[in-house]
Amino acid sequence: MGDILYWIIIGLVAGILGKMIMPGRDPGGIIVTILLGIAGAVVGGFLAGLLGIGGGFIVTLIVATLGAVLLLWLYRMFRARSV
Repeated sequence: MGDILYWIIIGLVAGILGKMIMPGRDPGGIIVTILLGIAGAVVGGFLAGLLGIGGGFIVTLIVATLGAVLLLWLYRMFRARSV
């Protein structure tokens, strides 16, 4: 249970950082961005584990933020095509 809470907190921070890195209007607003941050943290953590990249809080936050930015970019690409 503690790990899930940890990833949610990291995801919240990663979502906020991802929004700062990729400013602009997003369908769904900050809530969707934060949810993408949480998903990005999970995806980034999973991929980092597969690649053997691990470490402390800073490395985890960087990987989660990169995952959030990637998911936010993909989200914008798919939303732009559907509109």
